Amino acid sequence: MTTSEAMPPVPGTEDAPSRRSTVMSVTGLAASALIAVLTVLPAAYAIGGAGPTFDTLGEVDGEPLVSISGAPTYDSSGELRLTTVSVSRAGSQPFTLGRVLAGWASPRQYVVPEEQVFGTPEEEEQVEEQAQVDWVTSQESATVSALEALGVDVPATLTVRGTSSDSLADGLLVDGDVITAVDGAEVTSFSALADAVGGRAPGEDITVTYVRDGAERSETFATIDDGAGGAVIGVYVDPDFDLPIDVTVAIDSVGGPSAGLMFSLGIMDRLTPEDELAGALVAGTGTISAAGDVGAIGGIRMKMYGALDDGADWFLAPVANCADVRGNIPDGLTVVAVDTLDEAYDAIVRIGEGDTAGLPSC
Repeated sequence: MTTSEAMPPVPGTEDAPSRRSTVMSVTGLAASALIAVLTVLPAAYAIGGAGPTFDTLGEVDGEPLVSISGAPTYDSSGELRLTTVSVSRAGSQPFTLGRVLAGWASPRQYVVPEEQVFGTPEEEEQVEEQAQVDWVTSQESATVSALEALGVDVPATLTVRGTSSDSLADGLLVDGDVITAVDGAEVTSFSALADAVGGRAPGEDITVTYVRDGAERSETFATIDDGAGGAVIGVYVDPDFDLPIDVTVAIDSVGGPSAGLMFSLGIMDRLTPEDELAGALVAGTGTISAAGDVGAIGGIRMKMYGALDDGADWFLAPVANCADVRGNIPDGLTVVAVDTLDEAYDAIVRIGEGDTAGLPSC
């Protein structure tokens, strides 16, 4: 029977709620209390979201973001935007757990313990200084890799700064040694050293010539596997580059190495007369080595949202970040996965030409 009127209670039961309703009432009260506690209980977390993006071909406060002197430069009709993550911390008053849970639930944010981002209170200054060192170093690596990609040899003094624990050069090459040749062939640049070693098979003998205390010496030892089937010598090298151009960046409020790839592409675009982008807006992220290898970064999900918010249609992502990219790409953004600077440059040229079929994604 269906009715809009209330049915009369069964005599004797008006004031006796059922066990089920009692349990439901208690459960509801407990849930309400839990929610109330969660929204006020403090938690020492940092919350990250999309930060500002910057066009490496554009200007900041009326100044070119990237200034180049010592070589002719050319304008571009497109944009190459480096992306950032903005991290909030609670300071003296931690975020409520409710705020933290909201951050966890949002695809545009991430939540991590404060110490994971800022270090312990004793480490904070060191962490900030390292972020600025990484920011400056990434600009040098970007300049070197861009020039090398364009066929310009960048001379460097290659000083040994230690060896890995599994290196067969351990005890043979020491801090301060300056590498000058591999198998009798002179190496005067970082890329030349990388090419000389990378052309070997793991386990193959190699002879490295170096200068120690003014005297030239040589050592022969076997290469080791780099974990991907390639050969390395397991020697940490600190290259002192003799750059033929000067590159300066107009922003210093960003830290870390993750803008390296976009700096490299911006430098290459400015140094070439071609209009690679043809008006396209491409954003991206990734570390860059002097040899042109693209490395993984943090916060890529938030960076993709920042790129989309600032009008990007395309996003360059490190192959090493593909696990974080898959399933998290915002609608309206197309991701191209790149492993080297050459691949990234080829991608922006093809985007500018409209020849995007077959570009690799995650």
